[in-house]
Amino acid sequence: MDYVRKRWKQVLPCVVVFAAYNIYFFFFIQNGAWGYLIYLDILLFVPGLLLTAYDYYEFLKNQKEKKRLMGQKELICRMLPWFENQDIARHDVQLLEEQADMQFKENCDLQDYVAKWCHELKVPLSAVLLMDEKIEDRGLKLAVREQLEKMNQQIHSMLLGCRLQSPLFDLQVKQVELAECVRQSVRNNRFFLIQRGFELTVEVEQIIVYTDPAWLVYILDQLVNNAIKYGERKAEEGIRMHPILLIWAQKQENEVRLFVEDHGEGIRDSDIGRIFEKGFTGSNYHNGKYKSTGMGLYMVSRIIDRLGHGIQVESVYGTFTRFAIIFKKNPYFLP
Repeated sequence: MDYVRKRWKQVLPCVVVFAAYNIYFFFFIQNGAWGYLIYLDILLFVPGLLLTAYDYYEFLKNQKEKKRLMGQKELICRMLPWFENQDIARHDVQLLEEQADMQFKENCDLQDYVAKWCHELKVPLSAVLLMDEKIEDRGLKLAVREQLEKMNQQIHSMLLGCRLQSPLFDLQVKQVELAECVRQSVRNNRFFLIQRGFELTVEVEQIIVYTDPAWLVYILDQLVNNAIKYGERKAEEGIRMHPILLIWAQKQENEVRLFVEDHGEGIRDSDIGRIFEKGFTGSNYHNGKYKSTGMGLYMVSRIIDRLGHGIQVESVYGTFTRFAIIFKKNPYFLP
């Protein structure tokens, strides 16, 4: 069908001329020798059929080659010298590349600006955190400190997000003591863990993994922060139940698994397959308590992929949520 659509404009005039000649011979040539007409038709038809068969064979071969090239990751117009208007295709590709380069440079400039803005903002924020220590009213002090800590976390996340989007995404994979990264993440979130009254249990032995410690701490911060937000337990018989956060590690033959578990809100079965999607916030909207951007776990999944680790999640809605970071053996970093 594709062949007919491509060739009918070339074939149609030949068919018309062929039919017109036969009609002319039939109606206007008296006592014509039909044998000559049939002989002439055969002389025209057989070569035409052979040429059509050859052309169809070439068409199929080109279609096969086109299908093969469509699976390549390169610009096809620079690999095929035989198609028409290749100069126009080259011109358009060059123009699009120039526009993409310009947009890329603008994005890099914006990322640099945001990163510098975050660094500049951290200075007055640190000063305000110190000033908060001088507030004597305990209730006001805690309220101010909570907002400042939230600002600090958001600025830190934005700064690391800029680094993640940068084409110069830096990874420094090395031997890392897993327990130290866990302790650093707990320190980063200690204010909210204490404020929410979490019962924290950490059981991480002196296990060595190969990872980037800064990015691993960021991943743990996101998981712990999610537990803080959504780890509140339902009260039983009017008694407030303290939220629970469990962090532990398991060393297996070919991998190490680090678990972060809370006994809070949980994740619905309909949502659990989408929590790592960009912008996904869930169907229950966390009862309106928290405003979520849906970016935290998306960033986690991207960093996990770049580090070569794995991540899994289990949850029973209303009971618990458990994340597992999987550190696989990396032959490139064997001691």
